[in-house]
Amino acid sequence: MVRLEDAVVARYEHSGHRFEVLIDPKAVDDIKSGKITNVVDYLVIDEIFKDARKGERASEELIKEIFKTTNVNEVARQIILKGQVQLTTEQRRKMLEEKKKRIIVEIARNAINPQTGAPHPPQRIELAMEEAKVHIDPLKSVEEQVPMVLKALKPIIPIRFDKVKIAVKLSGDMYGKAYGEIVDMGKIIKEEWQRDGSWIGVVEIPAGLQGDFLDMLNKKTHGNVQTKILRR
Repeated sequence: MVRLEDAVVARYEHSGHRFEVLIDPKAVDDIKSGKITNVVDYLVIDEIFKDARKGERASEELIKEIFKTTNVNEVARQIILKGQVQLTTEQRRKMLEEKKKRIIVEIARNAINPQTGAPHPPQRIELAMEEAKVHIDPLKSVEEQVPMVLKALKPIIPIRFDKVKIAVKLSGDMYGKAYGEIVDMGKIIKEEWQRDGSWIGVVEIPAGLQGDFLDMLNKKTHGNVQTKILRR
């Protein structure tokens, strides 16, 4: 459950009637995307209101008539999906800043400069977003907004989403130290063991992570690794 002072009102109006719940604003994205299905865990109280701030509850008969169920979890989910979320100015500012940072991280992770094959630093992406006057919606998911932001950035900086394949060769003892990090950062699309006990793998990673990936390998193996970029 979320504290009352941290909650926002989600409101849905139908046939002249109003239905409200008090919800954690940070959960709205995941509820809309289907990542959160147990909505009541993020309500201040598992009640459906006609006026949440006044504490006036909606009648079960009316809830049943409009939503075809009295299950609080399902009704709250429908209110959030179909209605509007009422953010305070401070809540909107904080959520907007957090969403902007997450979008920048996602773009920096996946994008490169196609002219050089090098990743774009987050600061460059942020400046380009400001120049392009990109509008971020605090209540829409990162995944939903990234394509829009990427389109807005293209007239400002050369940028595209891409993946890179890197061949990695590790000795048997270094394999165990680095393997977990390798699969966390990328996808192994081919691997085999050599007669000398070494491991060779081809790893596909988001293009923007290639520098971080190579740094990770060098730190984990103390430089005892061979790598080759196969495709930018």
